[in-house]
Formats: sequence, C-alpha cells, structure tokens
Amino acid sequence: MPEEPRPTPTTALTQFTPVPRLKDRSNGWSPEIQRAFIEALADTGSVKSAARAVGRSEVGAYQLRRHPQGAEFAAAWAAALAHGVQRIEDLAMDRAINGTEEPVYSYGKLIGTRMKYNDGLLMFMLRNRAPERFAGAGPARGLSAMDRTKMDRLKKQWRKEWEAEREAESVSPAEIRASIERKVAALKRRVQARTSPRAYELHLASSAQSRADEEAGWLPGTPYEPYAQRAAELLPACIEQLRAEWPSYEKAHPTPTEEELAEWEEAAEEERKAEAEEKPEGEPDRSANSGPHIRQLKDDRW
Repeated sequence: MPEEPRPTPTTALTQFTPVPRLKDRSNGWSPEIQRAFIEALADTGSVKSAARAVGRSEVGAYQLRRHPQGAEFAAAWAAALAHGVQRIEDLAMDRAINGTEEPVYSYGKLIGTRMKYNDGLLMFMLRNRAPERFAGAGPARGLSAMDRTKMDRLKKQWRKEWEAEREAESVSPAEIRASIERKVAALKRRVQARTSPRAYELHLASSAQSRADEEAGWLPGTPYEPYAQRAAELLPACIEQLRAEWPSYEKAHPTPTEEELAEWEEAAEEERKAEAEEKPEGEPDRSANSGPHIRQLKDDRW
C-alpha cells in the first residue's frame, strides 16, 4: 500500500472548519477564500497583505475571527501568524549572517554593489534564539537603567581617550610651517641641482626683477608703466642683494647629491602610494582634474 504524502505546513494550517456564511456572495468570505487567506497570512505574517492577496478587506477578516462559530478560524489565524513570524525571523537571520547587497554610486552613477553586514541584528537574533548562550541566565532584554548609566560613563571615557589621542597626533602650526619650509627648500635644491649656469642666471634675474617691482610699489593688476623706471633703477641693487644672500642660503641648504635626489624621489613615490591605499573604497576622486563633482545626499561638502 503506497504511503500517503504528508501535508505541508500550509495545507495543515488550512485543515479547519470555515466560518459558515448565510449567503454565498461573489465578494464574500467563502470557505476557499478563508483557506486562501490563512495561507497568505502564513506566507506574509501580515493581515493587511493577506487580505489584499485574496481581494478582501481587513475589517471582514477580523469580523470572521470574532464570529461565534469562528473558533477554528481564529486558531488557524494564530497558527498562521506564528508561522509567518518564524519565516520573518528566518529571513532576518539570513540577512544577519549573509548581509544585504547595497548599491555603490560614484558621481551619480552605479559602479557596483557591496555586502553590508549588521552586527547589531546578528546579536539580537542570537540573544533571542539562544538566550542561554548569548544573554546570560535570563532571556533577551533591553538595557536597564544601570546598563544605560554604565554605557554613558564608558562613552565619556572613550571620548576623553579619543580626544587625548587626537591631540597627541595633532600637529602645531609651527611644525606645519617648518615642514612646508623644508619641502620648499628641498624643491629649490632639486631645481638648482638640475639647472644650468645660464638658466640659473636667468632665474636670478627674474627673481631680482620681481623684487625690484615690489620695492618700486607695483601691484599685480595695475599698470606697470609708472613703476618701470623706478624698478629699472632698483634692479642692479636687487641682483647684488640676491647674490649676497645666496652663499648663506647655500650654506644652510647645500646642493643635494644624486643619491639624495634619488632618495627624495623614492620617498615621494612611497608617500603617494600610501595616500592611495588609505583612500576609502568607492570614494570618488576629488582632484582638480577629476571633472565636475555631483553632490549627493551623504556629501561632506554640503
């Protein structure tokens, strides 16, 4: 004798006596509609969604559950809701473990997707499904007043530690200025080492002319003719002044060797690579030549 197939959970839920109706109307709650509603309720866990699935109103469903002869329908309703909640929990557990896929945009265009994991959701599911292992001796619960007080105290402590670390890592304006001056001096030495004597004389003349123009009182954006004669008179003195200043500058910043130039180039390349690695994934390039920037909702330039 062949074994009869076992009913699935949804068919088992529909094995109840439907609420009797006085009239068989086309838009009424016939036995088939009642069973279809229970199946939809088990699938969705939502009375509103289940009623919409069978083309009936929520009010009519609640009236059936309150009917004097609707005890079995109410029991099936409760079982279907429990089944729907279980399904929602399974879906939440799947999202907590496997994450959810979210789009990644750059300059307003979709460039890919990434998986986002919610550790808070995962711990919530673990505390509720295995409270004996993840929630101490009792069931899962929220923060008590003592827990909140402790959390506030820890937040203040963490804030102070973070501020202390940030202050220790911060750079003073004097250090920033000294760093800029060192870089400018290194750049000048690099240019000088790769400049011919003729180019150096032209550079010296250009610098002296700029100094003479400034001492003559000329300002950028104003006519130059009224100051040209005065600047020409000051030019020889400016050239001699720059020549006199150069030995002291050369003494403070000696001409680098080829080995030093190679070391500077290597250090600069390593710094560029480190900055590229520290750049967050998916962050758009905001350099000057990267094109127009499209503002988005989460944009730190607002």
